[in-house]
Amino acid sequence: MTTTTNRRDELGQFLRNRRARLAPGDVGLPPGLRRRTPGLRREEVAQLAGVGVTWYTWLEQGRSINASVQVLDAIARTLRLDQTEREHLYRLADVPTVSEIPNDTLPAEVQTVLDALTPLPAVVYNGRYDALAWNATYQALFPGLTKAQVGQRNVLWQMFTVPACCWGISNRDIEMRHLVATFRASFGRHMSEPAWTTFVARLSAASPEFASMWARHDVASPAIREKIFIQNLSAPVHTTAMSLAISAAPEARLVVYTPIDEIHHHRLAALTADPPHILLCPFHAAQRAAQT
Repeated sequence: MTTTTNRRDELGQFLRNRRARLAPGDVGLPPGLRRRTPGLRREEVAQLAGVGVTWYTWLEQGRSINASVQVLDAIARTLRLDQTEREHLYRLADVPTVSEIPNDTLPAEVQTVLDALTPLPAVVYNGRYDALAWNATYQALFPGLTKAQVGQRNVLWQMFTVPACCWGISNRDIEMRHLVATFRASFGRHMSEPAWTTFVARLSAASPEFASMWARHDVASPAIREKIFIQNLSAPVHTTAMSLAISAAPEARLVVYTPIDEIHHHRLAALTADPPHILLCPFHAAQRAAQT
């Protein structure tokens, strides 16, 4: 059997399984007469999703038919799929997702862990380096990122589009090369997804520097490395960055920055206790003020 055949067979089994888990009352239908098998009928799913019964039957049977994102969205809503199940449905149907907004759902306990790590800066990124959650120290270091609109709340976007003097990393060139290489490794798993390809195109257009690094095709895995913070601090803070996987959120990683000694730890604690509200360096802050 080919990979496509296997995928379509798996798709049919997945849809039948999820259909069997729903009772008529779960979707607002009357219970009706006694059912020979548990769950919704195919025609009920088709009706609620707004698709033809024959077409939906063929989809469950694994036939070679085309399914648009809009139709799969309707089926996913009808079957009450969560985000992970929805993405699984798209992959089995060989249809990419299109949303550019990070939709990773993190357990509430993740924020509790982030807050407990204060004053160590800590953040959760997805594979595209969208910032999903952070603690007070990270926000004090990078208010421009944490306060950005969702589509730009991304460490790659901020690092390559914000002037170097306004971005709080001392070893910026090394950090940029590492981020692009780890992002490239993740990109290999999402090459058919518009959310990823569109992001690369947008950032390449906005930053020739990123476009040049991207063209090198360097790849790397997350690793323990040095990171030096300078933004919003009276003196630099040297830290060790460590990345940890979060099993409850695929591809999400908790990144923690540990200061190298008590002096640097104290600087982070002082920053957290009295965070400045500085988004840009004095020159660019004055330039922005003159434009408004």
